Amino acid sequence: MFNIEKICVIGGDRRQVYLGELLSADGKFVTFCALEKCAEAAPDYSSMRIAISKCDSVILPMPLSKDGITLNTPLSDTEITLNEEFAEMLRGKRVFCANSAQLKKTGDYSDVFVYDYLAREELAVENAVPTAEGAIAAAIDNTDITLHSSRCLVAGFGRIGKLLARELNALGADVTVSARKPHDLAWISSCGYTAVKTNEISESGSYDIIFNTIPSMIFDRDVLSRTAANAVVIDLASKPGGIDLEACKDLGIKAFAALSLPGKTAPRTAARIIKDTIYNIVREVHP
Repeated sequence: MFNIEKICVIGGDRRQVYLGELLSADGKFVTFCALEKCAEAAPDYSSMRIAISKCDSVILPMPLSKDGITLNTPLSDTEITLNEEFAEMLRGKRVFCANSAQLKKTGDYSDVFVYDYLAREELAVENAVPTAEGAIAAAIDNTDITLHSSRCLVAGFGRIGKLLARELNALGADVTVSARKPHDLAWISSCGYTAVKTNEISESGSYDIIFNTIPSMIFDRDVLSRTAANAVVIDLASKPGGIDLEACKDLGIKAFAALSLPGKTAPRTAARIIKDTIYNIVREVHP
């Protein structure tokens, strides 16, 4: 076990601002960088290099980067390039990030203790709750019908699919869930939902609302034409997603990708999840 006492939070959205506030409430020293568009996260030092030098740990945002070149800094006008200079500033620090593989491609991190909080199962499970709630909110905002009695398809029975199906069912929706594995199909049926094999979605009829959680192309033009003619289609899968959005446009189907929902719909909860995950890493990992 090691301790983190002085923390520099760099970049990201309101999740990172709330994360800093939560860490401060726990008695940690926290300073912010590249979050200055939030009054609560005004920088304490004249440069990022100085701020990092004052801390033993650094927390980087989720997502780490949207282009693989610069740090994700939507609340700042500062562009931070992920390169050897950035890696050099982090030498000897403990760095918590959301994509360690992506980070390590940008510089030499051999003398940096890098921990990937996004790779942790507890974060993925807890993040599924605000993702499912955010998906339901998006469906309500983009339809002119109630979820009650609507015909909903959830493609995929992973963490998000399980929670989303449960919440939709509780709201009175007619829920169909797709999966590939026989044991998942059995669980879907035992939960009281209609089960369909993922490769047979196109034969299962039409829906009012379709939620995709599978990060591969499931809803191509043919499947969309058979299932989504009158539906709102929401892609929850990470890029490149599983819905042909161009085909949706051609077919006149209302469709959109709804990514990073925890940060958009429940940033304070998302911050608490990140904090708890980092604390778990601290408790489990030896220096």
